[in-house]
Amino acid sequence: MTDLLRIKNVSKQYVMDGVVFQALNNVSLTIKKGEFVAIMGPSGSGKSTLMHIIGCLDRPTSGNVYIEEHDIFTANDAELAEIRNTHIGFVFQQFNLLRRTSSLDNVMLPLVYAKVAPRERKSRAIDMLKEVGLAEKMSNFPSQLSGGQQQRVAIARALVSRPSIILADEPTGNLDSKSGRDIMDIFESLYRKGSTIVLVTHDEDVAHHAKRIIRITDGKIISDGKSKRI
Repeated sequence: MTDLLRIKNVSKQYVMDGVVFQALNNVSLTIKKGEFVAIMGPSGSGKSTLMHIIGCLDRPTSGNVYIEEHDIFTANDAELAEIRNTHIGFVFQQFNLLRRTSSLDNVMLPLVYAKVAPRERKSRAIDMLKEVGLAEKMSNFPSQLSGGQQQRVAIARALVSRPSIILADEPTGNLDSKSGRDIMDIFESLYRKGSTIVLVTHDEDVAHHAKRIIRITDGKIISDGKSKRI
């Protein structure tokens, strides 16, 4: 498989009130196209910082990050925005849907920013909502949907731009157990169809839906191996 994401000797430091905090310490990893990877760690472990760097939402203090040969460390803000828009589909714990906007319009939004023609973006958004089982909910607002249905809309929105990587941050964190299982079933289906998924979680059951688990503690990777479910 082709290397999709390469992280080499990445460190990240924050300075708070004159004190240096080492969030990541010399982290290296490679994720190949078509992998389903979970990144696990307790609060303060560095997993969120690593997610932000992978998602081009932050830059490392040192080291190199490559997404399909795009160097995140040297990219300017405009280039980072372009990489985010074209290569990464985000799914967040809080859904982050526009409250006064229909499911269909929420899913179309990334294509508006990408300047896709109106007819094509509507067609692609409809296809994605069908993909996640919401063909009958396209006109509904988020307030008219359950938490699980809102997360399905968020997944459709992440997929609609045909990203290289789906980056999911605690995607079941606000859901009941059944809705959480349904969402993980969708991720497993996407993986089987060839999607590359990076899942950030503290939940062991959620992590073991992935095929590979990377554990991080105190800013360092302490283990990287196959899920027990394989």
